[in-house]
Amino acid sequence: MFDIAVNIHLRPYEHCSLFGAFLNRLLGADSLWKNDDLHRGINSYRASLNLTALVENDNADCLAEEIAEKFKNQPCTNTTGSNTVSGTEPQFSDFPNLLTKCNLNVSNTRDGAIMPACVPNRVADLVLANFTKSQYSGKLNDTKYSGIGIGTEDDWVVVVLTTNTAEGSFVPAVGSNNTATLVSKIGFFSQLLFLIFSFVLML
Repeated sequence: MFDIAVNIHLRPYEHCSLFGAFLNRLLGADSLWKNDDLHRGINSYRASLNLTALVENDNADCLAEEIAEKFKNQPCTNTTGSNTVSGTEPQFSDFPNLLTKCNLNVSNTRDGAIMPACVPNRVADLVLANFTKSQYSGKLNDTKYSGIGIGTEDDWVVVVLTTNTAEGSFVPAVGSNNTATLVSKIGFFSQLLFLIFSFVLML
């Protein structure tokens, strides 16, 4: 089943100058964090470890937003988000519905990872640190992950990681709305061609 990662204690890491420079620049800004800031920060962190950059995945973005919405109005405490004790992660009974909203299913997301973090006011430096200087760094250090999705709601930031495997690609499920729309369009044009052909025969 989906791996909902959680973390907790910040641990010191030595990073190359590339990541250090990015973090220092980010620390100098007190403005609210933005999705692109975190994406760039995580990729700079991975670059410091000679890992490939994570590519934005629209379906992972969708799921991250849906999950972030579930955390709405939940306050940040020392037992929530990246401070959640392993084994006590929140379980959403309607998780299959969240997948459906994003045209996904369990089979193409099981190898992914969900990492929620709660940062008051989403201060830029703290948001990045909640992912790169915590237990979440273990996920970010993993070479199997190739894609990323980010969602936010209030003080919550949710990062979803995807893989290149069929079980974690986050490719839209067969029979999803996209597929249904395509089939509908094909059916419409088929009927239109039939009507045109019938009209020509009547002339």
